[in-house]
Amino acid sequence: MLPREHRDDAVGLTQLVGAQHDGFVTVEGHASSIPPAAELQTDAAPWQQNSPVTGATFAIPLWADLLAIGIGGLQGAMFAAQFRDRRLDLLGVAIIGIASGFGGGLIRDLLLNQVPVALQQNWYLLVASGAALLGMLLERLFSRLGNVITALDALTIGLYCAIGTTKALSLGLPAIPSIFVGAVAAVGGSILRDMLLNLPIALMHVGSLYAIAAVVGATSLVALLAVGVPVFVAAAICVAVTFGVRVLAVLFHWSLPEQRRIERIPRMPRLRRQRPPGR
Repeated sequence: MLPREHRDDAVGLTQLVGAQHDGFVTVEGHASSIPPAAELQTDAAPWQQNSPVTGATFAIPLWADLLAIGIGGLQGAMFAAQFRDRRLDLLGVAIIGIASGFGGGLIRDLLLNQVPVALQQNWYLLVASGAALLGMLLERLFSRLGNVITALDALTIGLYCAIGTTKALSLGLPAIPSIFVGAVAAVGGSILRDMLLNLPIALMHVGSLYAIAAVVGATSLVALLAVGVPVFVAAAICVAVTFGVRVLAVLFHWSLPEQRRIERIPRMPRLRRQRPPGR
């Protein structure tokens, strides 16, 4: 388990930003669901008291969260538009956009037994649906901005990875399960998108490092918190590491080795030396 540190830094960060991604802190003027520090110390279970970010998670502004969801919805619609034979209508495109935009967040909150943050405000569904419809209508235009979309996608993966990992840590999960939750939050949207389109899940096939980038970023965040780095700095480094691994994997076509069956090498038959004639 990790030593408990950085609670004051994380709480101060959420108060400074004024909006929180995962429902722990809402916009200024609304009620906060973070219990007081005294309650955290007295009511927390022993296995929760070792978390480095108990009671608060890495916070980002609401506009940045909605931007990430919009990019996910846009990419989901552009991906679905490639399959003309599916004949998706506007509702189908909106569903694909919603699944791509915050599917990872839904899976993350279900794993953590939390009310999905996407259901706590009106903006999330509206932005994901609108971005999906916009991506369907302007597919040709956005397809020319492939490099920009890839970079924004890598940034989105890093943000969701940092948010998912710190939320899991704040609820008292150990380091390795928290890394798993962060990785799922980063790639869950693509999994739901492929399932809805009845396609093989791209994450499980040879291709650019996607989930690995999230795992590396989440691992760096947990390691930095363990050595005493403030939560905001650790989360920023997590986003940068995830972004860098993903972009480099796309540029240099990095991928994991393809699975191969280990076969037994047949033994070569020994050649018997023949005696020369007359001996």
